[in-house]
Amino acid sequence: MTVPLDTRAVGAPADPAVLVLEDGTRHVGRAYGARGTSLGEVVFATGMTGYQETLTDPSYAGQIVLQTAPHIGNTGMNAEDAESRRIWVSGYIVRDPSRIVSNWRAEESLDDALVGDGVVGISGIDTRAITRHIRAAGSMRGGIFSGDAASLDPGEQLAIVQAAPEMTGQNLSAEVSVDRAEVTPAVLYAGVERIGNLAVLDLGVKQSTIDNLAARGFDVHVLPQDVTIDDIRAIDPVAVFYSNGPGDPAASDDHVDVLRSVLDDGLPFFGICFGNQLLGRALGLGTYKLPFGHRGINQPVLDRTTGRVEITSHNHGFAVEAPREGEFDSPNGYGRVEVSHVGLNDNVVEGLRALDIPAFSVQYHPEAAAGPHDANYLFDRFRDMVVSTQKDKN
Repeated sequence: MTVPLDTRAVGAPADPAVLVLEDGTRHVGRAYGARGTSLGEVVFATGMTGYQETLTDPSYAGQIVLQTAPHIGNTGMNAEDAESRRIWVSGYIVRDPSRIVSNWRAEESLDDALVGDGVVGISGIDTRAITRHIRAAGSMRGGIFSGDAASLDPGEQLAIVQAAPEMTGQNLSAEVSVDRAEVTPAVLYAGVERIGNLAVLDLGVKQSTIDNLAARGFDVHVLPQDVTIDDIRAIDPVAVFYSNGPGDPAASDDHVDVLRSVLDDGLPFFGICFGNQLLGRALGLGTYKLPFGHRGINQPVLDRTTGRVEITSHNHGFAVEAPREGEFDSPNGYGRVEVSHVGLNDNVVEGLRALDIPAFSVQYHPEAAAGPHDANYLFDRFRDMVVSTQKDKN
């Protein structure tokens, strides 16, 4: 199926591009960002704002991101709002890119930023139709072809897409993690005292997460994803944190083994997103791939501890399989566990809490740049758990 470019609102295409999905669906539009070929899993993000935070979130590595909001780019890009050192998406799909940048904080246009980081994009296509197709058929591999690649034979383009690796089975942490340890000192102010060293395993950590942890009194040690348990012990941590990140949790056995050693040591643990999936695996639970995932900043979640419904920021294509109701025993011997949070759209497990050891996790992003901040209290809950564990030891 070929979907023609709608030129009524955006003008005639001067530089063509084509989006090809692995099922043969084709959407013809205009080149946006860098020219060339991009391959990855095509997913949609439902946030109406915060595209810079989405683009610079390392969790999106290996994915071609489609923005459901139709108008993108009007606020430009700036260094202050970046969540990491670069744009990580494999490709970018928008309907109507802004022709001008109209925000006083902007330092460059979105188009220029995409070109600078070599990200191939496409614009001027019916993003609503693609979103509906993915919702019905599930996330699938795709490719954006622009420049010389746009003129390749359609059959050749489809063959390139179908030869690309699927997200299932991929371990992408090494692509996004830091190469060496980086330390952010605790930010101390009235009412906040230094707690101690926090070991953060960087599986694709965002800057907002680091800032939130430092603001709770932790000296935040961001560690490469390939560190050993001995490397973690060497910094004398008061707790361990596993970050968000891209890829299939079933392909991260080494991270699970390290986490089991953390739990065996009795260190308090908090994980978000990918870290939630890895805690599930460490406890002995399985994971599975969602049909089209949760991505955006408007996902409703129930916190069963408080009974509150929170609007939260998500980016995950995999989830933990666990009993939704009541307590259950950890298959790996870590005592009782409960599902602490559930997604209200589809009842997906959105959080785990160990009842006999100091460990919990959530599937979403409590730092939530550019919002919402309903779940920011989880950083306080983590701090309180660490402080309580220290008092118990003393």
